[in-house]
Amino acid sequence: MNPQPDAAPSTGSDTRGTSVIENTIAVLRCFSSASPLLGVTEIAPVVGLHKSTVSRILAALERENVVERDSSRRYRLGLGIIALAGPLLADMDVRRAAYPVLQELSETTGETSALLVWNGAEAISVEQVPSRFEVKHTSDLGTRYNTASSSSVQVFLAAEGEQRTRELLQDHTVNNVPGGDDQLDAYLERLHEVSRRGYAVNFGETSPQEVGIAAPVQDHRGATVAAVMTPAPKFRIEEDNVKTIGEACVRAARQVTQRLGGT
Repeated sequence: MNPQPDAAPSTGSDTRGTSVIENTIAVLRCFSSASPLLGVTEIAPVVGLHKSTVSRILAALERENVVERDSSRRYRLGLGIIALAGPLLADMDVRRAAYPVLQELSETTGETSALLVWNGAEAISVEQVPSRFEVKHTSDLGTRYNTASSSSVQVFLAAEGEQRTRELLQDHTVNNVPGGDDQLDAYLERLHEVSRRGYAVNFGETSPQEVGIAAPVQDHRGATVAAVMTPAPKFRIEEDNVKTIGEACVRAARQVTQRLGGT
């Protein structure tokens, strides 16, 4: 379930008024599970910066071990990025509470189980337990989802409320409403059904080879703070057993909710 990054227009020169920090973050966001190894000439047109600027940014990041070069002299994320994210991940109560539940869910379904949080515009994977099968779908840590059909995105939008959801969809912060913008009302009704049913389904909508099923985790205040998701190869999931996996996700999400003090 890998989202497609939105490419910035290539100008061949640095964007005026953009800070060094913003440029650095844009460069780092080019790396993903789908594109783990990149060169300067590949990054520059995506972020809209001159190759010399990208080269300087990467050199600085390499000195801090945030990126590293392989034998081909292309770059990938380095262990320094984990050192930066480590304190945040370690302090996430929901992540600690969810891990044993994810293990049980993966054992029950045989598929990968994952935990995602919401940053206001994207669902971000922060934990996973991979499937025991050789052929599987995963949700690598840091993977971001911002397409409307993604099961985790549906879960979070269902909790956002109609007005906020309309804003996110109409300004295309969340992309690809099924059927296009003219079908916004139908999509909102789909989110109401997610709330009523307790889980969301993406049956091959974002990728024809994949099914995603997700359920909401709530904290002690009743706020949706995470989603438990099961991504699986579509050839192993029949429409008839989507409900079974959905209910397993709901039970897992409720267990995490209880571990966080929710009811």
